[in-house]
Amino acid sequence: KVRKALSKRIKARSTSGHAEGPYRSVDHFDSLATEDIPGKDTLDKLFKHAVQRFGQADCLGTRDILSRENEIQPSGKVFKKLILGEYRWLSYNEVDTAVSEFGSGLAALGQQPKSTIAIFCETRAEWMITAQACFRRNFPLVTFYATLGEDAIAYGLNETGVTHLVTSGELLETKLKNVLSQIPKLKHVIYVDQRKINTEGYPAGLSTHSMQAVRELGVLPENMERAIVKPQPSDLAVVMYTSGSTGRPKGVMIVHSNITAGMTGQCQRIPGLGPNDTYIGYLPLAHVLEMTAEISCVTYGCRIGYSSPQTLSDQSTKIKKGSKGDCSVLQPTLMAAVPEILDRINKNVMSKVQEMSFIQKTLFTLGYKYKLEQIKRGYDAPLCNALLFQKVKKLLGGRVRMMLSGGAPLSSATQRFMNVCFCCPVGQGYGLTETCGAGTITEVMDNSTGRMVENLKDKPNPRGEILIGGPNVTMGYYRNESNDQDFFVDEKGQRWFCTGDVGEIYPDGCLQIVDRKKDLVKLQAGEYVSLGKVESALKNCSIIDNICAYANSEQNYVISFVVPNQKRMTQLANRSGIVGEWEEICTHPDMEREVLNEIKKVAANNKLQQFEIPVKVHLSPEPWTPETGLVTDAFKLKRKELKNHYLHHIERMYGGK
Repeated sequence: KVRKALSKRIKARSTSGHAEGPYRSVDHFDSLATEDIPGKDTLDKLFKHAVQRFGQADCLGTRDILSRENEIQPSGKVFKKLILGEYRWLSYNEVDTAVSEFGSGLAALGQQPKSTIAIFCETRAEWMITAQACFRRNFPLVTFYATLGEDAIAYGLNETGVTHLVTSGELLETKLKNVLSQIPKLKHVIYVDQRKINTEGYPAGLSTHSMQAVRELGVLPENMERAIVKPQPSDLAVVMYTSGSTGRPKGVMIVHSNITAGMTGQCQRIPGLGPNDTYIGYLPLAHVLEMTAEISCVTYGCRIGYSSPQTLSDQSTKIKKGSKGDCSVLQPTLMAAVPEILDRINKNVMSKVQEMSFIQKTLFTLGYKYKLEQIKRGYDAPLCNALLFQKVKKLLGGRVRMMLSGGAPLSSATQRFMNVCFCCPVGQGYGLTETCGAGTITEVMDNSTGRMVENLKDKPNPRGEILIGGPNVTMGYYRNESNDQDFFVDEKGQRWFCTGDVGEIYPDGCLQIVDRKKDLVKLQAGEYVSLGKVESALKNCSIIDNICAYANSEQNYVISFVVPNQKRMTQLANRSGIVGEWEEICTHPDMEREVLNEIKKVAANNKLQQFEIPVKVHLSPEPWTPETGLVTDAFKLKRKELKNHYLHHIERMYGGK
């Protein structure tokens, strides 16, 4: 009954009394929350406070790599597989020592307070150690996704004028070495792993150091004595380069008080966050969602075990068959995810259900429907959990008590699936790098879905562009005033950011994202198509792994590019008597027709209008990953790049026009 009452309560109200808002959570109606722990107004103070409280407890964990193997596929492709051991843990005190030594070593190498320093590295313990060392000594940290292209990295490093860069041996050898000569101000490159780096052909004035060597430099008596310049709340903490869905990457300037304010709101949405929790870190730490989630975990004594999308579960691509993925070993209680990953989990489980016997499948379907009804009414189904969903829950280690999803809208179907099969609430976050990730997060007890999904409904609720205001709104873009028009300060001194998203406020104070301003296309006959809405609906199609809808105002119909699900598509092809390599299957005209038929069925179930349904399709044998440059690191579609990539197919599908 308590759960039900909480799910039905009013969540937010307009502070002005008018429909246009602004709207604010009823829990902090009189004033916005800015600090979670009173007096701890900078990131170094939060970490020091955590070390004092949790000194001997586990803080950051990394799995040992026991061996690497090459697995040759029937097609001749070679897959690299890992066999991993247990997690090795650094306590809070040990992390504190590493932070102290590394920060001292960077200062000894000439890094100055208030001067930017860059990190270009995968998500791992050394990333967090570097960040904390920089926060402590007031070195503003410039962050780049590990998947950003070489030119984008060179552009960002030159724009910020950094002299010191922290990276990994692998990224140094595969991506950075090609552009080092284009970054004249760079003097020191520090790589975080223990490997021998071949520096042949590197620019003459550039020095390379291992992280260990910099720490050893830091403990020399003359370096330990150097005074630490501590940051102020208004000092720059991070310049976060967004991979952006258009144009060159932009560096968002985030000060200490932005992050402490953003985290305050996030932490209040995770009940009971503390030393009994284990968080699995695998999303890019250069993404504001992951960075603020991990800093929050460290603040509250929750341990972080590091992972990667390729080693997350027993079925992950780099895990050798028969050995354990990271979730099985770590058994996390908290997890952040982007919809792309949750959709993938959903499809994997449902394809396993299809392979069950008739009786098993019937039982699963009945149990699923029953529990879904119970959740909608505000209750649980313990018997179904024990008999049916225990095995599914084990895929993520069996102990996940809450998931946070961000980066893009999560479909209602996938959110419901996670609620039912993994027996845990999924909190959807909405925010941007420009708002330090924090905008809105669903309450744990709120069991409605689809509030974040782009889904146009003409209801009499207030609608318009979403503006986010508060102490979490960042300071604009680094040396890029021309792009700062989206930020403004009102007459009360409150800072605001114009998101470019269109929202609708429900009577209970919940926000629904209904569209993206630039995703609306007016067709030749005058109808408006929301590309995001079309994609969101059609992603429910089991044969589709990813989809991009496309339309322009000179045409009267929508077309689409689809990355098909290889397993489903191959089965369908075999049934139709089509055999061949994956590329041949994808380019077969009959398969395009089959996929269009599937699209029509799903579109009808999702009540898409006739003019919204794609009339033609191009099937892509290659998946869209951040490495291909067709999606961002949060797996959002880069529409401009996708359009350019498929330009000749667009011309083909629009009859040469």
